[in-house]
Amino acid sequence: MSNPRQLPVLVSGGGIGGLAAALALLKRGFKVQVFEQADQIGEIGAGIQLGPNAFHAFDALGVGDKARSRAVYTDCMVMHDAVDESLVGRLETGEAFRQRFGNPYAVIHRVDIHTSLLEGVQESPNVEFFTSTRIVAIEQEGGVVTAIDQNGKRWQGQALIGADGGKSVVRAQYVNDPPRVTGHVVYRAVIDKADFPENLQWNAASLWAGPKCHLVHYPLRGGEQYNVVVTFHSRQQEEWGVTDGSKEEVQSYFQGIAAKPRQLIDLPKSWRRWATADREPIANWVYGRATILGDAAHPTTQYMAQGACMALEDAVTLGEALRVHDNDWDQALALYQTSRVARTARIVLSGREMGRLYHAAGVERLVRNSLWKDRPQARFYDAMEWLYGWNVGNCLAR
Repeated sequence: MSNPRQLPVLVSGGGIGGLAAALALLKRGFKVQVFEQADQIGEIGAGIQLGPNAFHAFDALGVGDKARSRAVYTDCMVMHDAVDESLVGRLETGEAFRQRFGNPYAVIHRVDIHTSLLEGVQESPNVEFFTSTRIVAIEQEGGVVTAIDQNGKRWQGQALIGADGGKSVVRAQYVNDPPRVTGHVVYRAVIDKADFPENLQWNAASLWAGPKCHLVHYPLRGGEQYNVVVTFHSRQQEEWGVTDGSKEEVQSYFQGIAAKPRQLIDLPKSWRRWATADREPIANWVYGRATILGDAAHPTTQYMAQGACMALEDAVTLGEALRVHDNDWDQALALYQTSRVARTARIVLSGREMGRLYHAAGVERLVRNSLWKDRPQARFYDAMEWLYGWNVGNCLAR
């Protein structure tokens, strides 16, 4: 049998979490093999939001400048009531915000995050990519992890990182827990500036909260494009996944929405619908020399805008755990798990509550609209300290 310490670390999944994990492992001196089921290493999707914690992670991974050059820096995060267009809350993300948290708030296209990470990974000679390769099973013996792909080929490593998404094969093998389908359906689109309403061209991460629905928009790529996300509670039983939708379906869910936000639902040209899900948080992420990371470990709804941010944090924390334990996998994986479980569970559970808050109706909507009335910015920042105050210096459990 091979000496485990001479083997590479196997990373299942070549998305944002997988590439971030690869970068963290390369920094610790490991050789890394990344397995991606798609026929090329790339990213699809639309825009996402990045808190200061994400930029702290980028910096720790050595790609902060690359990510910053591709991001759009917003002036604020703002929520309006989609029924009467009133302002619910505004969190300024300018200089005072940066001073408080040490990094900016920004919005970016998923492809641009992935590209920044990929460029960082490709600077190392110690990484190999295998595309059209789906890891379907894992075996372990004597400190060696064997990953088996869809063609039966066996790949040996000293450890395996399951960064294979919300429908993780690694998690399914070791946990096999069911998804929690939310019944919330999401339509996403990226719209060119010329086609986007001028009266909504704000330099802000903007949310319109409506009864059992909400809409989000913000600029991308230097303001030349805008990200649009339309979310509603489905009337039918949903199954987790992506299917074709229709403009007529979207229109039918937004009858009570005011004129300004209603403009958004006419914009998408592609009608793909995402039926969303999360899973109940779990306390055990470590299975011998295999572990999970990103959406495989803590699939969440989109309401905290932290999915990619948490995957980046996971990767940095794994690298730090390996550093303090001198690349001892057993000790490092235990510390990684201890450091991440409660924080990521808080994101999952908070996401559920934010979804309820955004979609409030009746008297609950009135309560929601009064929550942040006249709140000073410093109090907003205090409330977000637990989230945005994360960095490489405090990422390990004390």
